[in-house]
Amino acid sequence: MEFSNFAGALQWVLAHSYFLMFVAMLIEGPVVTAAAAFAVALGYFNLVIVFILALLGDLVADIIYYFIGYASRITIVDKIGHRFGLTEKRIKRIEHLAKQHSWKTLLVLKLTPFIPTPGLIIVGTTKMPLRRFTFYSLAITLPKTILFMLVGYYFGKSYDMLSRYFKNGFFAVLIAAVIILAIYYAYQKITAALAEKIEKV
Repeated sequence: MEFSNFAGALQWVLAHSYFLMFVAMLIEGPVVTAAAAFAVALGYFNLVIVFILALLGDLVADIIYYFIGYASRITIVDKIGHRFGLTEKRIKRIEHLAKQHSWKTLLVLKLTPFIPTPGLIIVGTTKMPLRRFTFYSLAITLPKTILFMLVGYYFGKSYDMLSRYFKNGFFAVLIAAVIILAIYYAYQKITAALAEKIEKV
């Protein structure tokens, strides 16, 4: 299942349980969160449960990457880091900043597309206290989760209105999917630009 496709993600979410929804959120949080919120608006799932699962999906994934780095030297990052723009110099800089400016470092890493996974592994190697890491990760994750919950829920509530203009409900979902994916793309661009500015401060 290609979760970058919102309509496909929505169909997958509707056909599976909360547990499998959570597993999908570990892989691709924002898109699955929006699809699940869309389904909530249509009455298929519970809003509170989906919100908690979305938060946990992001947080648990972060903690897994953290412990990979905490438990061993990041050989995998050393080998493939260059594909994410992580040169040896930048890896050492991230390690240094994680020790000196934990909040700022995690914020930049989580806002920059493609960097979070190797970046969080690097943070784990610094032995940052787990409580601090978890608190910062949750604080950064919360606004994103709320955003994509609101987006998905709003378009779910708009489904009836859209379906009035399109006899086939598939086209109403398709239009909502295109708009949501456009919002997701804009979100990535904006957060990447923001992360770059924060990194220079």
